[in-house]
Amino acid sequence: MLLAIDVGNTNIVLGVFEKARVVRSWRLQTLRERTADELGLLVEGLFAHSGIDLRGVTGIVLGSVVPPLTGTARTMIEAYFGRAPLIVDPATNAGMPILYENPADVGADRIVNAIAAREMYGGSGDRPLIVCDFGTATTLDAVSSKGEYLGGAICPGVTISADALFQRAARLPRIDVRKPSTVIGRTTVGAMESGLFYGYVGMVEGLVRRMNDELGGNARCIATGGLAAVIAPETRLIEHVDVDLTLHGLRIVWERNRG
Repeated sequence: MLLAIDVGNTNIVLGVFEKARVVRSWRLQTLRERTADELGLLVEGLFAHSGIDLRGVTGIVLGSVVPPLTGTARTMIEAYFGRAPLIVDPATNAGMPILYENPADVGADRIVNAIAAREMYGGSGDRPLIVCDFGTATTLDAVSSKGEYLGGAICPGVTISADALFQRAARLPRIDVRKPSTVIGRTTVGAMESGLFYGYVGMVEGLVRRMNDELGGNARCIATGGLAAVIAPETRLIEHVDVDLTLHGLRIVWERNRG
């Protein structure tokens, strides 16, 4: 079995694979002060609760956008699994041409998303791709029809926007992000829900359309991340939703490096 670990700004996502199938996945809160032993005990508990033997893991791949936790995760893996992980480095071992001015600046999550989208949804390769990841930040990344990572856009995530609205406007309450029943809100909360939800949908559609124009007008759009299933039904521009896209990207990088 392969264990894929995605260390993000909000969550650490772990996925166990048998070949190309996700057998089990878990989501932990990202805490930068967490020690390797604390993380290891949590992982041990998750495996035990799911009836999965740690000794059955024969490979581990790690992608991280939180530098303080990269070393912690590596130490945990070596101590609790007895093997060294493959740590994804977009500039050296990801296996996708990166046309960013400085490839080292691209987050591992953005590259593995692009790799998975290309592998799983690229079809014959005659269409470019746009990958939307609705995470802590919302990222939109472009992949050429040749399979090159071109770059993209980084926006505040909708939860960040909701928190900022609450913190900076004294009379506005904290709200959850959800689809309101009407666009025209008749209460303060309703108006906030409309602005956050439909404003967010409009931002995503506007960026996808403009990126699509730069890519020649025939790009396929794939979405992932926590809010992908909520946003995607509101726009025809997103063709596929895959909540495990990042984990699959890590798997594909592992397979390419092992081969």
